[in-house]
This record gives sequence, structure tokens and C-alpha cells, in this order.
Amino acid sequence: MRHVGGIADAGTWDRARAVDRVTLNADDRVRRRIVLTTERGLKLLLDFARPMMLRDGDGLVLEDGSIVEVAGQTEPLVEISAKAPLDFVRLAWHVGNRHTDVQFADGRFRIRRDHVLEEMVKGLGASVTPLDAPFDPEPAAPHGGGHPHSHD
Repeated sequence: MRHVGGIADAGTWDRARAVDRVTLNADDRVRRRIVLTTERGLKLLLDFARPMMLRDGDGLVLEDGSIVEVAGQTEPLVEISAKAPLDFVRLAWHVGNRHTDVQFADGRFRIRRDHVLEEMVKGLGASVTPLDAPFDPEPAAPHGGGHPHSHD
């Protein structure tokens, strides 16, 4: 079994260097300790002092410096948008008040499919678009989503 020694943040490493890939849903990407199996069958031990939030595109840096790409598993989501900034803030507040994981991006946000929340935001004037995509929710406060870094 190979050990994960650090995390290379998405966008800071060359994905062409990846020796393998592991695909995980959003819940499985928040871990302190887990044994992962890559697409090629390699067993990896991730064992950190505190839970880490892995993002789609991060790299798991192994003890020999090789990197295994983290891929976000496709999940059923909805993308929510509003007509005006104040409407957007109001929608985000209502969804956040339900303690729901949220991913923000360019004037819209995504949540996991939930017919009750979908109807609520539609009733508040939101545009709701179903989609299947990797989900990278905001890290929960107060822990943040930091992780130990490994630099080449």
C-alpha cells in the first residue's frame, strides 16, 4: 500500500504527470483517514492529523513524488441563479439556513438535487437547472478546507 504524503492543489500541478486517478463523490473527498483504490487498482493510504477537503483536480502526492489525480464523481445537482444580486443573496441565505452544502460559481450556485429545496427557491423566483456534474461544495466553517501542501 502506498502512502499519500501531501496534496497538490488543483491548478498548481500538471495533470499530465498523473500516474493514476481516483474518483470520489463530494462526501468521500472530506477525509482524515481512508484507504483509496485508484482506477488501476493501486491501494493508497490517506492518513492526516485532521480531515482534509479534496477538490476535483487536486493531486495526491505519494511518498516517491508521483501524483494521483482526484476526480470528482458526477452527482445529480441543480444550478440556481437569480435575476438580481440581492435576489441571489436572499436565495443563498435561505438555502444556507437549511444547512445544505453549496458550490458557488459566477453568479449562480449548485446544490444536490432536493425537490423540497428546488420548489422553495423556485417560489422565491430562482431559475433552477438540473445537471449531473462533480460537486465541490464550500468548506464548512470553522475548520476551513486547508490541507498540507506538497510542492515539487
